[in-house]
Amino acid sequence: MLFNSFSFGLFLPITLLLYWAVGFKRIKAQNFILLAASYFFYGLWDWRFLFLIIASSLVDYFAALAIKGTENANRQKMFLYGSIVWNLGVLFLFKYYNFFIDEFALLFNMQQGEYAFSTLNLILPVGLSFYTFQTMSYTIDVYKNRIAPTKNLLNFLGFVAFFPQLVAGPIEKASDLLPQFSKQRSFDTTQVKEGLRQILWGLFKKMVIADNAAYIVNMVYASPEDYGSLSLLYASVLFFLQIYGDFSGYSDIAIGTAKLFGFKLSKNFNIPYLAKSVTEFWQRWHITLTRWFTDYVYFPIIQKNLRSNVRRNIAIFLTMGLIGLWHGADWTFLVFGIFQGFLIVLERIPLRNNRRSSFYYKPLKMKPLFPLFSALIITLSSILFRSQNINDAWLIVQRILSFIPSREIGILLNKYFLTFTVCMLIAEILTRRKDFPLSRIDRYTRSPIRWVIYYMLIFIIFQYAGFKEDFIYFQF
Repeated sequence: MLFNSFSFGLFLPITLLLYWAVGFKRIKAQNFILLAASYFFYGLWDWRFLFLIIASSLVDYFAALAIKGTENANRQKMFLYGSIVWNLGVLFLFKYYNFFIDEFALLFNMQQGEYAFSTLNLILPVGLSFYTFQTMSYTIDVYKNRIAPTKNLLNFLGFVAFFPQLVAGPIEKASDLLPQFSKQRSFDTTQVKEGLRQILWGLFKKMVIADNAAYIVNMVYASPEDYGSLSLLYASVLFFLQIYGDFSGYSDIAIGTAKLFGFKLSKNFNIPYLAKSVTEFWQRWHITLTRWFTDYVYFPIIQKNLRSNVRRNIAIFLTMGLIGLWHGADWTFLVFGIFQGFLIVLERIPLRNNRRSSFYYKPLKMKPLFPLFSALIITLSSILFRSQNINDAWLIVQRILSFIPSREIGILLNKYFLTFTVCMLIAEILTRRKDFPLSRIDRYTRSPIRWVIYYMLIFIIFQYAGFKEDFIYFQF
């Protein structure tokens, strides 16, 4: 069930009606309705994977209780490692097993049947990378005494399966989301309006920006050898806009939907195309994923020697490499992540004797150009992210740098799409201090103007929406 589908348009109001009909004082009933709706929502993708998400939830729920149920440090570690092995094992089996088996066979020049292990015909459960990280971080936080384990199974199951952010995040910390299941949630008209506005803005970014960009990107990247330098560069820029509109649009819809139920989710994007460096870009892009890897990979590596630049650089490479690999089981994602790590390390190299001076942090007269420079670097490196394999990525880079004439560029340009894209970028830049452009619009805009904006966005969505595409991050 996609957020931009007719079925979700029926599912959401029915769930809201049942949820608020039971009364805001009946927290248990509300949580039960949310859990049932979340399992129904997830089961429509593939009902068989419901058993997997329930199993993962139960493993981490009881592991956390077991950790706090004993004073023995070794037993606590045993339960923690059991949780980690389960979560990473499930993730490896469904997402990475076939990749490693294929690469093992290729390394030793083996054919199918010549080695003990063979590939498995498995479907990647949607949202697996998101909810396994969410449940695993809960167990780790309990072990680290950052939070106390919950004894309310219903609340914990709801925390893991909360449908607005289940399949593509934001990846929520238990300390932020889980307590909200225990609090009274009253119907707040102001919050509901904000939620609907954010959903509307998210649908605009997804259906008008991302889906239209996807049509051109898919066409060019399907046969890059047929296109010139400018066309390939244009398609790469559009891919950056596509994935931004797609994923930030999804996040807006998820956060807005959660507001309708009285929940607050973490901000996942903060105008990443204004970043002045690659480091800052990853602080603005998919914020909850970066936060997860920073808290559970980067900091544990450097905590024993905070002043060691070598240790810090190793931690950066490892963290970014894992972030890349998290996106998919392919060399393109791994190389993409390592390359991002290289750029971040490069930014930290002092240019002068002043240790605080670095490639980005002490720019001279070029400071206004740094967002453009960083966007260009990210755009070019995203070629790895989009290409089907390393060879295609290298071919695209070669053709871009060869300045091959692009006589076909005219057919790739769409004046309506470009106009809407520019309008989106301007709107977000002008309202960058807000969570989204339509936030609190009723405070500074009169009702007639406000409704003109709403109806105009709705008209544009219905009139100029591109061919329906799945949300990109569903595959991760």
